[in-house]
Amino acid sequence: MTQPHRITLRILALLVVAGGLMTSCTDETIVFRDRVLFEDPPEGSGAFIGYTEEADKLTVCGNCHVGQQAEWELTGHADAWDGLQASGGAQAFCEGCHTTNDQGNSLDVASGYNAVQDSRYHDVQCEACHGPGLEHVTNPDASQPIASIAVGSDPAVGCAECHSGNHHPFIQEWEASKHSGVVSFAAGREDCAGCHRGQGALQAFGVRDEYLEKDAAEHQPIVCAVCHDPHDGTFDGQLRFPVQTTDVSLHLCARCHDRRTNPDPNSSHGLEPHSPETALLEGEAGWFPPGADIDQGLIRASHGSEANGALCATCHVVSFTVTDQETGDFIFNSTGHMFTAIPCVDAQGVPQAGDCDLDGTSRTFAGCEACHDLAVIPNILRTIAQDILNDAETLHTLLLAVDPNLEAAGGEIDPTDPTFTTAEGAFFNYALAVFPGADRVDPLMRVAGSTVHNPFLMRALLAASIVAVQDAYP
Repeated sequence: MTQPHRITLRILALLVVAGGLMTSCTDETIVFRDRVLFEDPPEGSGAFIGYTEEADKLTVCGNCHVGQQAEWELTGHADAWDGLQASGGAQAFCEGCHTTNDQGNSLDVASGYNAVQDSRYHDVQCEACHGPGLEHVTNPDASQPIASIAVGSDPAVGCAECHSGNHHPFIQEWEASKHSGVVSFAAGREDCAGCHRGQGALQAFGVRDEYLEKDAAEHQPIVCAVCHDPHDGTFDGQLRFPVQTTDVSLHLCARCHDRRTNPDPNSSHGLEPHSPETALLEGEAGWFPPGADIDQGLIRASHGSEANGALCATCHVVSFTVTDQETGDFIFNSTGHMFTAIPCVDAQGVPQAGDCDLDGTSRTFAGCEACHDLAVIPNILRTIAQDILNDAETLHTLLLAVDPNLEAAGGEIDPTDPTFTTAEGAFFNYALAVFPGADRVDPLMRVAGSTVHNPFLMRALLAASIVAVQDAYP
């Protein structure tokens, strides 16, 4: 049986009555389109409706949701089936993640393509995330199939059902990242939720789409859908904003990783940086002591220059394949979604969460390979880090002499006192040098972040701070 596409139009009728013209509205006119909306889904498909016209990538949903249909056609999801067939490695067990079925939504029984191998369910269509659409298209007011953005270790719903496993372990690596955690205090504050709460980040990004957790009290972490747009393939990786840009005002990562980059005595975190990576790349982070010969904004690290077209993503989202060192057999395909530039690895080279030494065997430097010689980069990094660590420790010793309590209340370094001191500015620069690794086991890893983001600026700030403290507190 076919389902006709019916649209009810409100017709403005002009009624001639005694004394003049009167306008009124009527809802009775039914307009039929020249083709059917969809064929009834096969028995046992679980009410999935799939494509209207597979050759044109037109989903049944897209007959009404025209904007979403046009955006979705640009995504990798719209090419999932053909991409699998062209891969040279297509097998039956791959098809579940390249079609529309019970994976990705709340269903837990075989449905869609997993139940009936019908081509109308090829590709990852709307229903893959939103669930079966038959009830909605037959009675739109009675059913609204809204998708979930939640992901987790139990891949029973959402992105995790397909974007997991040794071949594409996006979820497993994401769970080992800080994006997967929720800092409840920050997530619950309105001025912090834009970076610390999944719902808040989507709102800050201008996303107004409906999703199950949108109005929930429970905080979502920075889940896949915060950075990736399921409907739109405008930017590589279906990202909501580009990463292939040196314009930090457009860069996806910089929207959050550019916070509290200069000391502010009126802030609750005023004497320490919070997320200064972008400003470090640009040469604008830190306290610039009065009279110091540092031109703010002119010391720009090579990692922040046009030579590094993806900025943060070049080092922090690096994919590489791990093979068995003896046989060459495939072991693991790292996706870079731990967001660690030089992650620790096990004996086989598989990325691991946690801390380890800054050497050429405990960590992988795959992210450096595009621009640097991997045979020498670990030693170069250690040498530069050692210089910055020495300066940071010298400054720390001076600050302890000025104020043994450091940032505790009382003394020259006091975040509760609105009066800004030289010692407080210097303390900010010390904290910038060791951000975010002050508790790392390997002392060199404590300054690895500032070393990589901008060693030139960091050394200049530390040197100027040492002189400023010595002059202010002889």
